[in-house]
Amino acid sequence: MEFNFQFDWQAAIDSLPFLLKGLPYTLLISFAGLAIGFVVGIVFGLMRISPTRWLRFPAVVYIEVFRGTPVLVQVLFIFYGLPTLLGGPINALTAGIAAIALNAGAYISEIVRGGVQSIERGQREAGLSLGLSPPQTFRYVIWPQALRRMIPALGNQGIVSIKDTSLFSVIGVGELVRQGQVYIANTFTALEVYFMIALLYLAITLSLSLALSLLERKGLVG
Repeated sequence: MEFNFQFDWQAAIDSLPFLLKGLPYTLLISFAGLAIGFVVGIVFGLMRISPTRWLRFPAVVYIEVFRGTPVLVQVLFIFYGLPTLLGGPINALTAGIAAIALNAGAYISEIVRGGVQSIERGQREAGLSLGLSPPQTFRYVIWPQALRRMIPALGNQGIVSIKDTSLFSVIGVGELVRQGQVYIANTFTALEVYFMIALLYLAITLSLSLALSLLERKGLVG
């Protein structure tokens, strides 16, 4: 068989304005979901290392459930399953943000746990010896050091969550992949369009990686 296919660069460039209409949705879902997930991760991460069993148990259940199931299944359950329980529809954009927040929150919980537990016990003892209360010791001595150590892992989780938004086309969110699917249905230029989508995702994730590299050079990560 002989193939004479040639990549149509003009078709790829022509698709860009249409694809960019989905970029705000991708960024909104990513960063809103990650912001909420960071708060959720801190709460459940601290619960996970609590000496109190009734705090640890729900944290373990939440973390294992959301780390052990695919984000695609989670967003489908939120979008199609929860309305049955709640008695009303859930907006696709809301479902996407909730899925990213809950999924990222589970992974961030473990990042928080690891970061806090990586701080030497002597740091806590030093804080207490200076007259700080246990909450003050955590806030002013342990947490700032733990947060610096968590930043690389948090950045990696951010990149993963950004890429996960590509799955939300299945519920009709008008993000990059969904915009590409609509464009391809009218132009039949799948290779060129998906190539441009990949470049856009690459630009977003490389920008985040660059920001993390700058933090490392300034000594804010370690």
